[in-house]
Amino acid sequence: KLMTFSTMLTQLGAGMLKSMGIFFWTVVLSLPLGLFVSFGRMSKNSVIRNIVKIYISVMRGTPLMLQLMIVYYSPFLLFGMNIRTFRFPAIIIGFTINYAAYFAEIFRSGIESMPVGQYEAAQLLGYSKSQTFMKIILPHVIKRILPAVTNEVITLVKDTSLAFSLAYMEMFTIAKQIVAKDSTFVPFIVAAVFYYVFNFVVAAVMENIEKRMSYYK
Repeated sequence: KLMTFSTMLTQLGAGMLKSMGIFFWTVVLSLPLGLFVSFGRMSKNSVIRNIVKIYISVMRGTPLMLQLMIVYYSPFLLFGMNIRTFRFPAIIIGFTINYAAYFAEIFRSGIESMPVGQYEAAQLLGYSKSQTFMKIILPHVIKRILPAVTNEVITLVKDTSLAFSLAYMEMFTIAKQIVAKDSTFVPFIVAAVFYYVFNFVVAAVMENIEKRMSYYK
């Protein structure tokens, strides 16, 4: 018996909520982690700097799908742990450490592009290094890197479909199952519309944030 269109929308909508969950937690966790990693990337300590460079190189040079599988299966292969309940945490960990590497390089480029005069002016005003960074440098950096961050965030929306590699029932996985069961291409079209709308909203939000921060020019 073929699935009705309303049932299809309901199932795909439920899958979209799971995709949004992956997106939300990845953004919330990978942005601060990326900032922290960027500090390591710019560290004066060559050991720390080289370790971080290797981490970034590995994350950017290997497929995200492969990274997800390594994160998911490692507890079982290394320690014999039961990983049945580890699927969603593994997805979030995998996405977070992957995107943190990209965000780290974006933060680094933004921080290193700041004029030396900004630091000197803050020093004359009696600001400490932490105050200089939080009150002067970081707001300007965020404004500068927003377009690059927006591109990564939009890519993340589409990359959430890679969770299918761990048999997580997000929207793309559900769409494939319906297509296989009912032999119809409609679920893929509906999923594409869902992804497009999600991306459109994300892009609009990021553009609004960029406009609100335009006074930092």
